Amino acid sequence: MKKDQLKHDDFSTAAQHVRIRKPMLALAAGLLSCTALTTQAWAQEPAPEGEGEDIVITGALDALPVKNVGSIFGFDKTIVETPRSASTISSEQIERFGINDIYDLVAQAPGTFTNSFFGVGGALDIRGTPGEVYFRGMRRLDNPGNYPTPIAASDRIDIVRGPASPIYGPSKTGGYMNFVPKSARVADGKLASKASGELSYTRGSWDMNIFKGNISGPLNIGGQEFGYSLFGQYEDDGSYYRNMGTKQTVLQASFDTDLSDHVRIEWGGQYQNFKGQQNGGWNRLTQDLVDNGTYITGQAQPLDTDGDGQISQGEINAVIPGGNSIFGNFTCPDSSFSPFATGFTDACFTETYPSLALTNTGTAKLSRRNTLTGKDDKLINRGTALYFDAIYTADSGFELKNQLFYDSYENLNENAYGFSQFHDSWVIEDKIVASKTFENSAGKFAFQLSPSVRYTKFKHGDDFNYEYFHRVDLTVGYDALSDRLLSTECDCNYTNNVVGHYSDLAFAGLANLDFAFGLDLTLGARYDYFDVKATNLTTKMEPAAIPAINIGSGSKGAWSYSASASYELPFGLIPYATIAKQSVVIAGQGAEIYPDLAATNSFISASKLYEAGLKGSWLDNTLYAAVSVYKQKRNDFNIQSITVNQAVETKGLEAEFRWSVDRHLLITGAYTHTNVYNLTALNDGVLFSFFGIEDLTNVSDPTLYLGGQPIGLVPIASKSDSKRAGIPEDMFSATATYAFDFGLALSASAVHVASVYSGQSQAVKLPSYTTVDLGASFETGPFLFRVVVKNATNEKYFRANFTELFGSTIVLPEKPRSFQASAVYKF
Repeated sequence: MKKDQLKHDDFSTAAQHVRIRKPMLALAAGLLSCTALTTQAWAQEPAPEGEGEDIVITGALDALPVKNVGSIFGFDKTIVETPRSASTISSEQIERFGINDIYDLVAQAPGTFTNSFFGVGGALDIRGTPGEVYFRGMRRLDNPGNYPTPIAASDRIDIVRGPASPIYGPSKTGGYMNFVPKSARVADGKLASKASGELSYTRGSWDMNIFKGNISGPLNIGGQEFGYSLFGQYEDDGSYYRNMGTKQTVLQASFDTDLSDHVRIEWGGQYQNFKGQQNGGWNRLTQDLVDNGTYITGQAQPLDTDGDGQISQGEINAVIPGGNSIFGNFTCPDSSFSPFATGFTDACFTETYPSLALTNTGTAKLSRRNTLTGKDDKLINRGTALYFDAIYTADSGFELKNQLFYDSYENLNENAYGFSQFHDSWVIEDKIVASKTFENSAGKFAFQLSPSVRYTKFKHGDDFNYEYFHRVDLTVGYDALSDRLLSTECDCNYTNNVVGHYSDLAFAGLANLDFAFGLDLTLGARYDYFDVKATNLTTKMEPAAIPAINIGSGSKGAWSYSASASYELPFGLIPYATIAKQSVVIAGQGAEIYPDLAATNSFISASKLYEAGLKGSWLDNTLYAAVSVYKQKRNDFNIQSITVNQAVETKGLEAEFRWSVDRHLLITGAYTHTNVYNLTALNDGVLFSFFGIEDLTNVSDPTLYLGGQPIGLVPIASKSDSKRAGIPEDMFSATATYAFDFGLALSASAVHVASVYSGQSQAVKLPSYTTVDLGASFETGPFLFRVVVKNATNEKYFRANFTELFGSTIVLPEKPRSFQASAVYKF
């Protein structure tokens, strides 16, 4: 079973107080203690005439929160002025620190950490829950592990912790990444006066090859002036892991022009063609495997009776006629409930299920390169995002913006151990935002009204009822004993095969009241009305998987709101508080909603956020620090998508600072304390899971059943039992970069992650680790040369994988030290 298999009824989390110990409070206070120091004590030497901006841009890599960021509330405010926990990563930071995927962003922002979603960096986990991805402030289709989100095509990445503004919603409560593509306009909002760009080639470990190029500038067609920005990336990589590789093309274009003094249009898009694989990591998981690399070897018994080299569902079901095949609760007494899995014994497996035993058993030291990926595995995704904005600005300051957005993906995912899926889904949204700002002696008051319509069409199928992680011996690889015939290969016997569509008619309002005496209020509300229709294509489904409701439709409305307040205190301090309720559609990994949820109007759920924090910027905006505490909780925890929207409660603390010491040196630091609880599990008292070797405490010889997969219910008797595995309670990160005047620049980043349990049963513990990345670059004339060393200390560490379901059965061993070198030509 996998991904969306427990669409709305099997998972849970619960609440427990975050115990913010004295050291945590000391750290938070330390990040803000600079307010006790005078500006004179910390001031830099005065910059020569006209060089002040150069210090901020070149010395700080555009990493300081001094620019307006409209992606949080929709108003032109800096992150310092915005009453929410958020961070921005600039394209300069991306380049200097060699950021290639979303996992690298953890060093740059607190509150972010992502378990392995079968090795694919689709979206960050933010505050312990799957986050969302926005493109220019418009919400993309969910992407937990459909394709790796491209990083290099971005001019800026905003990481917002907590739900989106009512203007941008409805969104998940945990947070989102907003990708701002490279723009055709320059910083002051004008079109570029001349063309500029760069070409680069990156060569790295394991046959990494990345070609990139971008160019932007002015264009004149028939007397009409345009700005354009074009970006392209081609990637052809090998992999540290066997049977893996990547071929990827990313194309991006942005255009804009002023049609008159009052009207301008902006349009463009992004196309991504990705070909790779998911990576389930190591199977046959034990604590000894994690600690010492000791792997249990042995081959499964034959099931391929027709000799075609693959195991079909029919061949599997023939092993135990009328039963649950070799994938089920079995008939061992007391094998599912308390005491935990003790009914599974050597005798039960030997006497009742001899066909599950491995042959030629033993042990071996397992290479981290040997994982569950087979030579024919594939993850193929073609995605397209398009936008067209028309903006009218009156002399009075009134602005009317129409944003049209389209996003789609076609996805095929096949894994030899027994999981396959496809998506063919798209969404189109049109949003109007009318805004007006009034300014007088009392303050500055801005208002926005926004009607919108969003339409999503989906086609989704998956196959997860016959997943056998353990049948393959990773020291041997897949063969006829372990390679399963997939539903996407025969176009048959799907667990789910559903088509449908849903629409969202919404109206939102937002007000920012910035009073002259220091108080700043931001108030917003949103109403969404959803209409859903879904149909199961039962002729292609496995008969046993066909549910009672196969055609469903429903309509339902929901409110969201937010209220924030901040106040400017002396010494540059700005305390703030936010409360928000966010309603969101519970859709699956391919944007699908199932007929039973549509028919019962059970496709919407809401969460609440409470957040308070303290921010400040000092030393002429060269030093920034922030600390926040929060609690967010799902109100309705009986429906969820395990892949993209879980029912959890999270409590935590986030702190960060960024300091451009001078025009040479930039340092940053962050701390995250997080506790995440599965509400459904706590409420039900149990959580469905695959049982791992360490779970079956009364089985002395695991080779007796590794040809199959025991499953059952993990008892959740307390809040600590419901704590979501894989997410570290404490995490520290720091970065530093120094640029010499003669063109040399050095960089370093470090992340320390506390030990975590790999699964909800807390049977296997993954050790704490510290990773260090180092980089050096040299720029001379139009050329720049850069070398980056990832995991420079060659730390051995692991990332938990889909902890609620598979945490006790599989784990991803992360890559060792690697190198990448780039040559860049700028023009």
